[in-house]
Amino acid sequence: MTEIPTLRIAIGDYPHTLPLKRGEITSATLKLDFVEVKPMHTAFKPMVREHAYDASEMALVTYLQAKEHNKGLTLLPAAMLARFQHGTMLHNVERGRLTPVGLAGKRIGVRSYSQTTAAWIRGILQNDYDVDLSGVQWVTFEDGHVAEAKDPPGIVRADKGKDITKMLIDGELDAAIYGAAMPDDPRLQSVIENPDAEASLWFGKHRLVPVNHMVVVTDELARAKPAAVAELYRMLAAGRAAAGASPGGIDTAPFGKDANRPCLDMLIFYCVQQRLISRRLTVDELW
Repeated sequence: MTEIPTLRIAIGDYPHTLPLKRGEITSATLKLDFVEVKPMHTAFKPMVREHAYDASEMALVTYLQAKEHNKGLTLLPAAMLARFQHGTMLHNVERGRLTPVGLAGKRIGVRSYSQTTAAWIRGILQNDYDVDLSGVQWVTFEDGHVAEAKDPPGIVRADKGKDITKMLIDGELDAAIYGAAMPDDPRLQSVIENPDAEASLWFGKHRLVPVNHMVVVTDELARAKPAAVAELYRMLAAGRAAAGASPGGIDTAPFGKDANRPCLDMLIFYCVQQRLISRRLTVDELW
């Protein structure tokens, strides 16, 4: 009797992944061994550098850099996390109002220059708000996940032990970019005013939601067990179907190559602009 393959997979808890984690969606030909990693972004570095899992959720800028540096990973068109980014850059209103037009020459903190949220908001500011980011001083707090992908010249590192939110409140930073963990402090407000309304207008123009994370598998798995990869995608898609429509009718977990192509193409363009990758990869290279 043929043994059913088991894949070690690290993905977060979302409405479309919980049916798999709870055992509501199963397979006769594949078993999934879920590895719980919190916060989720801490799984990306070991996946890139050590292939710590057979499959993993991964931030898209990390994946694009991994692809450029031949790190042996293949993308599946399965979005895990997507959100509008307009409210992710904050400033301290007690130190004066800061708007996109005033960002030139400011000090802006970000966990890592290659953080996907940061790439999205920088791209939105540059391309939709005509903000000149060339004079911004970027202050980072940790390295990116792909060791071979170096930050552009001029990026500085905060002193060890510094906290991004305290620096923002104290005036050591003029603004800071946050991901999922937004600080709960009324003094810290979005640089883009009325971010929800602005995001709605942006969606009307571009017809997409910025995707932060998708799923990758190792090239070793894709070569050795392509049927297992196909079955993994089927199970993920079944979870997406079980979760039903996204609130508000806007798809925040797109599945399929066609559904994800516009978002990926835009992010690739942003990454070249920001010198996160050196050439404009094609979307078809990623699969």
